[in-house]
Amino acid sequence: MANNVRSEFDLYPGMCRWLDTYLKDKFKNKRCEVVVLDCHSVYLDSILDKYDVIQYYPQVVGLKIEIDVLGIVRWKDRAEIYLVEAKKTALNLQNLGQLLIYCKLCNPEEAYLLSSGGLGSLKKVLNNLNREDLLDYGSGKRIKKIKVARWDIAKDGIDNHSIVPKI
Repeated sequence: MANNVRSEFDLYPGMCRWLDTYLKDKFKNKRCEVVVLDCHSVYLDSILDKYDVIQYYPQVVGLKIEIDVLGIVRWKDRAEIYLVEAKKTALNLQNLGQLLIYCKLCNPEEAYLLSSGGLGSLKKVLNNLNREDLLDYGSGKRIKKIKVARWDIAKDGIDNHSIVPKI
């Protein structure tokens, strides 16, 4: 247990800081507001309503979706959401399936499945069986991919060597 956290909840503060830094860097000088929240125990539609962006995501109303870490980037006339699902155990297909369904319903701008326990059996599926297509969501001309990676608790950030798909 020394090389991992006691509880999944222990991962949220670091992941919030990481996402906040990432989004603020990405949208520097873009005249938008960035909000990052640990909202693991609140339904997504309530959070989006509270931050006055629910009109951009009407499809989530009434769905009992709980995202661990949520990023909201808001302009005057639009908003984007960023999802982070955190795990402390090695990742498996069930973990990916949960986030994939959320992504297909919500269509976030980006989504991350991060685990301090490593990629687990997903590593075989994504790398050895070459099934990165299982990360696909979105529609129309722009297909997006969930990013899966190991969360490095020592540096409180993503292990860049573990990211699938490779960026």
